[in-house]
Amino acid sequence: MPRRDYEDDPDAPRANSLVPAASVVVVDEEGRVLLQRRTDNGRWALPGGTMEIGESLADCGVRETFEEAGITIEVTGIVGTYTNPGHVLAYDDGEVRQEFSVCLLGRPTGGELRVSDESHEVAWFTPAETDDLPMLPSIRKRLSDWRAGRGPVVR
Repeated sequence: MPRRDYEDDPDAPRANSLVPAASVVVVDEEGRVLLQRRTDNGRWALPGGTMEIGESLADCGVRETFEEAGITIEVTGIVGTYTNPGHVLAYDDGEVRQEFSVCLLGRPTGGELRVSDESHEVAWFTPAETDDLPMLPSIRKRLSDWRAGRGPVVR
């Protein structure tokens, strides 16, 4: 389901749904962060996605990280909550979601890096290596908040 992100864009469509989602800043023992290059926009992003009925937010983060990157994780904290009503995600089916994402902090416990239907590439990056990667402002904000040690933030 292709999507288009709008952030503080006066021409953005009006939101018609609100869906809880989790993203995860997964940090390995060397201080590197796990990112995936998304198939829908070609940009680097944190693993994450929408919650399913019957799962906790932490379970969502664990599931999405494994599905999208092949890595099993333990959730160790919260980077922040991101609910900017000016950030909407418009899907081809007419759904327009207002951002509602909790960014978790996690550490890898196993698995092997692999791509999925949602990613062209998955890789570990030092924080400095993420500076020049193409990514949406909403993802960069989460990484910046983690790097600055601001968490948990409420945005």
